[in-house]
Amino acid sequence: MSIATNLQGRLRNTSLPASSGMLPLFEAVANSIHAIEDANLSPDEGSITVQIVRDGQLKLDFDKGRKRSGPEAKGYIIGFTITDNGIGFTDENMESFLTLDSEHKVNRGGRGVGRLLWLKAFDRASIQSVYETDQGQLKKRSFIFNAKQGVSDPLTEEVFNEKRQTVIRLDGFSKRYSETSPKTAAIIARALFEHNLWYFIREGGAPRIYVIDGDEVVSLDDVYQEQMVEAANTETFELKGTKFELIHIKLSASSSRGHSIAYCASNRVVTQDSIKGKIAGLHGSLSDGHNDFAYECYISSPLLDERVRSERTSFDIAENPLELFESVELSQREIREAVLEHVTNYLSGYLAEKRRLGKDRISNFVAYKAPRYRPILNRIPEDQLAVDPDINDKELELLLHKHLTEIENRLVADGHDVMTLKDNESYDDYKARLQEYLKTAEDIKKSDLANYVAHRRIILDLLEKAIQRKSDGKYEREDLIHNLIMPMGNTSDEVNFDTCNLWLVDERLAFHNYLASDKTLLAMPITDSTETKEPDILSLNVFDNPVLVSDTKKLPLASIVIVELKRPMRNDAASGEEKDPIEQALGYLERIRSGSVLTQSGRPIPKSSDIPGFCYAICDITPTVEKRCKVLGLTPTQDFSGYFGYNPNFKAYLEVISFDRLINAAKERNKAFFDKLGLPTT
Repeated sequence: MSIATNLQGRLRNTSLPASSGMLPLFEAVANSIHAIEDANLSPDEGSITVQIVRDGQLKLDFDKGRKRSGPEAKGYIIGFTITDNGIGFTDENMESFLTLDSEHKVNRGGRGVGRLLWLKAFDRASIQSVYETDQGQLKKRSFIFNAKQGVSDPLTEEVFNEKRQTVIRLDGFSKRYSETSPKTAAIIARALFEHNLWYFIREGGAPRIYVIDGDEVVSLDDVYQEQMVEAANTETFELKGTKFELIHIKLSASSSRGHSIAYCASNRVVTQDSIKGKIAGLHGSLSDGHNDFAYECYISSPLLDERVRSERTSFDIAENPLELFESVELSQREIREAVLEHVTNYLSGYLAEKRRLGKDRISNFVAYKAPRYRPILNRIPEDQLAVDPDINDKELELLLHKHLTEIENRLVADGHDVMTLKDNESYDDYKARLQEYLKTAEDIKKSDLANYVAHRRIILDLLEKAIQRKSDGKYEREDLIHNLIMPMGNTSDEVNFDTCNLWLVDERLAFHNYLASDKTLLAMPITDSTETKEPDILSLNVFDNPVLVSDTKKLPLASIVIVELKRPMRNDAASGEEKDPIEQALGYLERIRSGSVLTQSGRPIPKSSDIPGFCYAICDITPTVEKRCKVLGLTPTQDFSGYFGYNPNFKAYLEVISFDRLINAAKERNKAFFDKLGLPTT
């Protein structure tokens, strides 16, 4: 007794992803190729045409009242007409068509469900086939296939003076699939070629196939010539007793194809995976010395033929091996890893130069921009250092930082166990493990130091730019430089230490009891001064407010340092605190000493008036500044880029530093570190 089949139920249980809307068309073309083979026609004698059917109306942009200029200007695709001169719908083939899950083409990997995909993406299929009977008669068979009624009663009639030909029209392209499918003949032809590539690279080749869109005709032979760089190379290997065949193909780099692996069943592509980032050095196009190319690998196997799902969109193979059957049962992961190994070997000669360029890219980036990563480079696996030579700085920084973070995380995890002997661990093994842990910790510390030194190089670059004349002929205001050295309006307790660059002026400024930037004397806990806005001490112009430092918690206070900043190339210095940066600094020093100077914790400091002072004025040595330095009896430096001296009345060391001298001195102090990291000092 036969079992009835519910066509609509089968359609519900047949899967076709929205991204696979072209698959029904591809399957119809594959059937046409088989029909030509069954008719014993050579590839030169066989012919297949794919006619794109559009709705026939020129589309308008109704919002703007004008014609569209894109691929849909011809009208939306509503169907396809596939014509071939193959064997046609003979009685045997018709019987197979009427039988779901037919085994008629099982030796070719046919599952008897390809036509179900037609009705997943289209409303109906209209078939008209002229075929030759065993008696040599020509007959024409016509019928409709749709989800509601299945196959209509075929109309069969004898014909004369007609050629053997089968025409299949797929009508009513579902919006769900049409919206995500290619829109032009060229792209459809390329996708059709890629899906049926095996037929082109096999011995004997494929029949002539054309995609027609109005007056545009695209030959797949032309697509083959455009895309193929080199004929296929084939190799085989075995995995757990199962044979696999790999076909290596070089496609033109202009084909917009990415490097990929295609898993095939019955000579047709089922799934395709990008291998970008999965093979060290495989970035961008490759070159064989003559042509740039994109690499593709087509893998086939009796196992894939057997395990392909009926819709030909995936395989019934577990991603990871099941523990019970892992000795004999293959998983997708095992297959993928084996294929990648063979692909890596095949491409090794082409990848050598890419890997070298990738390593050079990292070396240059680390040497000149990110030296903090140098100590950990030897701890990153070799294959993960073969980056894309064209990778931008941001992406490369993120990649190296990811590796640094992973190493730091492993270090923290290992640190919990490093002082404990493992079970059955010998002393020598423990000692080696401890040494490796300490070496890693040392590399991380080197990385931190390198990062700090590189930060100093960047700050110097910013300072150099800040003192240059702008395009409008003016110079930056001093607040930019002020914030670069120490954020304004803050104390050192209120900001992150990394945002302070006091080393630009003097390394010793990092060691202090209290440090304030752009604060009024009233707001400072180290003095009982009530002064806030006195013009002769603090200007309303925040750029005239000082950086104040007292450099120790020990009693008595060791020193007071005042740094006064002025705008680059400012040339209005004159006698008086409002115009002379040295007099300004001395005024601040005198007012602080005149009160009860306290530690930050509020303890009095004996003999406040005797606290030594260090006053720095950072400004360019313009004519008016030079005159004030001479009036105050200061001595020029050997390079004439600054002045210095001591004022016994104020018990203060005085120094005027030009911006150029400030930068050059900072570079000299850091030169040994920069040289060690390969950073430029000029």
